[in-house]
Amino acid sequence: MLLKLKTEIEENQLALVSFGNENAALLLVTYLISQDIPASYAYVEGDLNHQVLLDAPDLIQEAAFIVKEFVDNPTDPKYQQKAWELRQEIIHDRQQAILPKIRWTSFQQTPFMWLIMGICLLVYISSLAGGSYWVNEHLMLLPWNLLFESGQWWRAITPAFIHFDEMHIIFNLLWWWFAGKEIEKKFGSSTLLLIFLLCAIIPNLGQLMTDGPEFGGLSGVVYGVIGFVWWCGWLRPQWGLALPNYIIGFSLVWLVLGYVDILWVSVANTAHTLGLVCGCAIAWCYVHFTQNRSQKDAL
Repeated sequence: MLLKLKTEIEENQLALVSFGNENAALLLVTYLISQDIPASYAYVEGDLNHQVLLDAPDLIQEAAFIVKEFVDNPTDPKYQQKAWELRQEIIHDRQQAILPKIRWTSFQQTPFMWLIMGICLLVYISSLAGGSYWVNEHLMLLPWNLLFESGQWWRAITPAFIHFDEMHIIFNLLWWWFAGKEIEKKFGSSTLLLIFLLCAIIPNLGQLMTDGPEFGGLSGVVYGVIGFVWWCGWLRPQWGLALPNYIIGFSLVWLVLGYVDILWVSVANTAHTLGLVCGCAIAWCYVHFTQNRSQKDAL
């Protein structure tokens, strides 16, 4: 429900009252609308140039009664109250209309980022619902000898989808969303897919070599996307892809704290480090490749 602002009176409208003050006219229009009496505002020439119009002539008696009340006591709090309620209703209606579009636009721009979030959530919920055995049986990495014998090389990726508690998955998905969506918006889904695969496979296999197969989480990939955005922002600031310094600092401090073993959780240090290195290396290659291609195009 919106106020209608007009510059001329139409044939099916009646002029109810005119004011020298615009706020008074708009306040009365708002109150009339709140009472289910269609009304609108018009600016006209003359001394009293702020006019209130009745859009439904058959409601002239009801409208005239309200106009008289308003003119007699325009400071009555009920008018301000109805104006506030109508304003809140308008804001709510606009949000209801806009939010689905925003959500759909976000999904269209970053489908791969949302896909990975969805898989992680699905695996985590399945584990809570009694499917932890299936998750461990099919998604966890295997020792090297069993991995070679079985040929189940998808397990080099799937530990990224496994999370062990609420803080683990919330922390990882928050950073994945924060950095991953920026990469996908800027460079497309294929670039984010490449970063995900490399920053899952290499850190997972590295963690397997150093500490065995008992680990899981998206944190290696998270460090990869953070490293990619960090180095792209450093090497090519004109691309507009960057993270706040406090996020970079926090990530590096967390990495160091994992190695000194003072955290209250067990940390896959190798996966974190290799993820960060992979992300930075991919960013360097990406910048180097685009620079060489630009130079060739210029020749």
